[in-house]
Parts: sequence; C-alpha cells; structure tokens
Amino acid sequence: MSETVLTRQQASEAVTGHGWRFVLGSLCTAVAVSSLAQAAEVAALAVAAAGPGAENRLLLDLRGDRVLLTVQVPGAMRVTGGETALAVRVSAALTEAGYATDAVGGPKRVVQLLEIAVDALDIAAVRPFWLAVLGYDEVGDDPGAAVVDPYGQGPAVWFQQMDSPRTQRNRIHLDISVPHDEADRRVAAAVAAGGRVVYDQEAPAFRVLADPEGNEVCVTTWLGRD
Repeated sequence: MSETVLTRQQASEAVTGHGWRFVLGSLCTAVAVSSLAQAAEVAALAVAAAGPGAENRLLLDLRGDRVLLTVQVPGAMRVTGGETALAVRVSAALTEAGYATDAVGGPKRVVQLLEIAVDALDIAAVRPFWLAVLGYDEVGDDPGAAVVDPYGQGPAVWFQQMDSPRTQRNRIHLDISVPHDEADRRVAAAVAAGGRVVYDQEAPAFRVLADPEGNEVCVTTWLGRD
C-alpha cells in the first residue's frame, strides 16, 4: 500500500464520490442490510476486496440492519493513498454485488466517531488511571497521547492540557467528529433541542455547544485543520 500521507482535503476528495467520508483521521461508511446473513456477506466481500495486509486497516461492525466500515492506519490519525485506494476497492466490489456504501443516509446520522476529552493539569498523573479503569491500551510512546479500546467498542479518551483548575464548567466533555457536510445539520438540531452555541470562531473545524445546564460538547470536522 502507498504510504503517501494525504492532507485532510485530499483524503476527503479521494473517497467522497464512493460513499465514504473522512472523519477524525479515518475513512467511514455504512451498508444497509436486512439480516445478519447479509451483513456477513457484505463483510466477506469487503475483506476480499481489501486484500492481503488489510487486517489492521479495515474494521467491520456487523448488525442486523447495517454494516459499519472503517478504514484507518492503526494507531495514527492520518490517511495515506493506500487507505483511500482500499476504500474505493471495497465500494466497487459491494456495488457490483448490489450493495451501496452510504456515509450520509438521509435525516439520521450514519457515521461519526466519538472521543472523550479530560481536562488535566498533570496528564502523566491522570492518564494511567484511565488506562486501568477502562481496560484501554496506549497508542505509541507519547505520554500525552489518547488511550483507546483495544477492541474498538468504546470511544478514545484524550487529555487536554490545562494551566489552572477549571471550576466553572465540566472538566470532561465529548468530542463528536462528524462528516464535514453533516456538521451544520447536527449543530442546528442540538440548538433546536434546547442547546446553545458557546464558541464558533474556529468553525467548521470545531464548535462548542452546551446543554441547558451548561454541559459542553464539541462538534468537529476535518475542515479548516490543514
């Protein structure tokens, strides 16, 4: 596989016309099915199309109504030409078999990736606690890096360096990374549901929203980050 690292713009453009979206350093899509048997068929087709060496790059989540597919470089928040080529091959194989890769899916969301951010004064002190209590793994040797679920079931947890204690708001918040063309709709829905936009000066890269009691969440995209 090619190891040329793509910009976020290049990664998004390479897969958009094939039913995928670039989200948080990964390529994501979904395939609608009507049974677990169909889900297994979709998985088999995707694995065959991905080819040798894709075991750690192609992730599959099989359900009775859909299959979620994620392509990523293990332990890295980046995409290379190899990953985009893999995604395109998978889409072509599934389309030939009568299935459709779809990362948008109408009024309801299809793909997104979730992270939990923990504000910390001493990241090295708090990070081992989260590794232990969640049963998570380290990624790389950086003592400040995110910790991840080895089975991919739970969201990554990352640590935001603080200079002083923050007492006027929650110190743990969610980062919801969505497709770049889904963000405005998601933010509007959250505001309509009683939320408010707290900070949007760096939109569309990220916007901070709060619920009626001030608990915060960031809605993020790849746009504006290159």
